[in-house]
Amino acid sequence: MSAQGRFVDGAAQGAGTGAPARTKRWLVALDIDGTTMREDGVITEAVVAAVRDAEAAGHEVMLSTGRSEGMTVPLLETLGIEPKYLVCANGALTLARRPDGSYERVHVEHFDPSDVLQTIRGALENAAFGVEDETGHFRLSENFPADTMTNAGELVPFDQLLTVEATRVVVISPEHGLEEFLQIVEDMGLHKVSYTVGWTAWLDIAPEGVTKATAMERVREWLDIPRSRVFAAGDGRNDIDMLRWASTSGRGVVMGQAPDDVVDAGNELTGGVSDDGLAAALDSLPR
Repeated sequence: MSAQGRFVDGAAQGAGTGAPARTKRWLVALDIDGTTMREDGVITEAVVAAVRDAEAAGHEVMLSTGRSEGMTVPLLETLGIEPKYLVCANGALTLARRPDGSYERVHVEHFDPSDVLQTIRGALENAAFGVEDETGHFRLSENFPADTMTNAGELVPFDQLLTVEATRVVVISPEHGLEEFLQIVEDMGLHKVSYTVGWTAWLDIAPEGVTKATAMERVREWLDIPRSRVFAAGDGRNDIDMLRWASTSGRGVVMGQAPDDVVDAGNELTGGVSDDGLAAALDSLPR
């Protein structure tokens, strides 16, 4: 694992200069899929309005997602917000906003995926593998189903995946049900990585100890916002650490359709994504 932080000090200093922080300024971290965006790819007008209102009230509203940079930044125009930071790839990639409105990578975590790929391939012979590098480029062992990958990747032989400096490894095994898949993953005894399992037979692997929570805590420190004023909203198992982080002193808001283990990680439950649950939660922030 390694990190690139040559812009970090400047970003941190910049966050601490200028006008004093608002008394009730909150750091608001929003998951995208299943939280901000419905399964059909729609972000409703109610959610857009609530997100914009929260930013207009002076809160630091940002996205914290498993998506790559290229799948995240374009959504800012739809949402109509200009966050100082973005967290992508489940915490492996943190972006900072430049003066011209573009984003640059200010913290990158990556790892050698060869051991974990070979371990998983031994247990899931017919699985499909994807490795993402820090630029957001995916290399795939075979095509992923259309409903699981929203940006195309480069098809390469499996052995070529072993040489990539990865920020994220994705494994899917459509032939397994979720409970069976969870058991297989548990039996593998993966080490030196952090991993989450999605709604279906989907395994998302990050560098060891890297989660949305570790990235959000770094951002919180840069912005100098107290732990008591953090708000995180999510619905998936890759949100569990972030929800626990927020719930310790602030607000960990779980979407209504989330599975039980995700619900247990938060300290608030809102409506489901199809009922604009995020909008309702955001509307309760101080104005």
